[in-house]
Amino acid sequence: MIGRDQTARLMRAAGIEGARRSKRVKTTRPDPASARHPDLVKREFTAPAPNRLWVTDLTFVPTWAGVAYVCFIIDAFSRMIVGWRVASHMRTEMVLDAIEMARWSRGARHEDLRCHSDAGSQFTSIRYGERLAEIGATPSIGTIGDSYDNALAETVNGYYKAELVRGPAQPGPWKTVEDLELATLGWVHWHNTQRLHGYLGDVPPTEFENAFYAVPNDRNLLVGIK
Repeated sequence: MIGRDQTARLMRAAGIEGARRSKRVKTTRPDPASARHPDLVKREFTAPAPNRLWVTDLTFVPTWAGVAYVCFIIDAFSRMIVGWRVASHMRTEMVLDAIEMARWSRGARHEDLRCHSDAGSQFTSIRYGERLAEIGATPSIGTIGDSYDNALAETVNGYYKAELVRGPAQPGPWKTVEDLELATLGWVHWHNTQRLHGYLGDVPPTEFENAFYAVPNDRNLLVGIK
């Protein structure tokens, strides 16, 4: 084994560097005046079929124009990112935009769908609850400040940062929020159609869902699981 200082010298000599942690920005800001929905997930981030459990969270990315905020909505069955939004603010509107993208990509009504988040004010707002009700979804919220209660969304945020934001091909911060949005669009497409997920047997989310829908008998059996 070698020490950290020697490792740093060897890396500098080789012209490589590790991923850097950026200054943390607080994205979970509970609103004490808002009622909280119950936790319907209890850290069980699995689903028997698509559109049974979505998870969502906010993260941040520094740009030269200021901090950008990113919201992903992930289907727990396939790890598919079904909706997302990049914005210069973290108001409820950005989450509603991500839900609209998910509704456009996954269909207008999902009666058996739960949508799980942390206790940030965006997810306890009346408008958020109303928008989920429009698609038949039931909101679920974990405890305040406990990342394990929203672990799947935190995981996706983590490899978004590692693979795109702090990846070896990214030399520094994006100039604008729009630049980051365009880069995120490409990363989401790659994540859904090409990225191999160990949880899915080393296939991309799109391939995993296509296999599910291609076998009607197995699909009906899975859909019956509660």
